Amino acid sequence: MTARLRWRKLVSGFMLTLTGVCAAVAVSTLFFILGYLVYHGGTSINWDFFTKLPAPAGEPGGGMANAIVGSAKLLLLGSLFGVPIGFFGGIYLAEFSGSSVAFVVRYAADLLNGVPSIVIGIFAYALVVLPFKHFSTLAGAFALGLMMIPITLRSTEEFLHSVPRALREGSMALGASKWRTIRSVVVPAAYRGILTAILLALARVAGETAPLLFTAFGNRYWSPGLGQPTASLPVMIYTYAISPDEDWHHQAWAAGLVLLALILIVNIFARAILARGSAIPRS
Repeated sequence: MTARLRWRKLVSGFMLTLTGVCAAVAVSTLFFILGYLVYHGGTSINWDFFTKLPAPAGEPGGGMANAIVGSAKLLLLGSLFGVPIGFFGGIYLAEFSGSSVAFVVRYAADLLNGVPSIVIGIFAYALVVLPFKHFSTLAGAFALGLMMIPITLRSTEEFLHSVPRALREGSMALGASKWRTIRSVVVPAAYRGILTAILLALARVAGETAPLLFTAFGNRYWSPGLGQPTASLPVMIYTYAISPDEDWHHQAWAAGLVLLALILIVNIFARAILARGSAIPRS
């Protein structure tokens, strides 16, 4: 019995050490990437980087103000298109759909989530760019919105399923309709998870390059309105990284660092709001 107990303690200690090492490797990989970006691109981040347009090839300096604004526009418009569709689709799957319909929708959403981003870009190019015969911000936002739909839909469904049925039954027992129960009880109870799903969708598409090459394309100047090609950080990183100009390489590293930092700031900001106990009013 003593030998068996020793063996169990040995196995437990080994597995504990192994899991700790794996966790340390995962965290170390993240910090290594951050450190690498800071080392190569930190020196190129200054006020001009955020306020000036890109400099011509061969000239030092310049910035990526147009790409930062362009990425913000693309993500905002993509969210306005993809998040509502995914959100209400998740509500339908969780609250209204039958088993056969739900299976088809879930399967389609999972397939869409697995479609390579370059295929999404080709689809958006054929559907939005070719008919109008020019690249545009709207076309890029359409491509990013398509990629956000399945993530938001499936995550919203799962978080709504996690709400106890007793809450629904209690609300309807008090005379509330199905829709009022969903709006006032179910969604507020699951809003933390739904917000997390939206953030995951944003993080998923924030660094995508291939769809934007086919749709928003790029622009070295400010892009007025929504019907013109627009610059974005991922496309600028790609363009600068493959160029022979050494200064552009540093700019690409700096843009990668800024892109990663913006995603980190969004996550910290959302967690700060949730930590304050902010909640949707339960009218």
